[in-house]
Amino acid sequence: MEKPTNKPLLIPSMYCNVFGHDYQISKKVTYHVKEYTCSRCKRQLTTNSNGHLIELTPKFKEINAILERIHQSRTARLKKKTLISSI
Repeated sequence: MEKPTNKPLLIPSMYCNVFGHDYQISKKVTYHVKEYTCSRCKRQLTTNSNGHLIELTPKFKEINAILERIHQSRTARLKKKTLISSI
């Protein structure tokens, strides 16, 4: 029985090394913070506090989850507030 490996395939990673990554938005955390994934080699990136792309580590996954929760509660509260004030 073969053990599953977490290594990306050799051909997609070679393609990305030669031609560059093809990043697509995989998750919108807030209006400004997004998570990106390469469609070929599955490399994951996110935006940091300065707006630069950095590797998506478990630490940044946790930060993004907290940011998303805060953002969703804030937008829900603002939506509710505007709905009440329009009546």
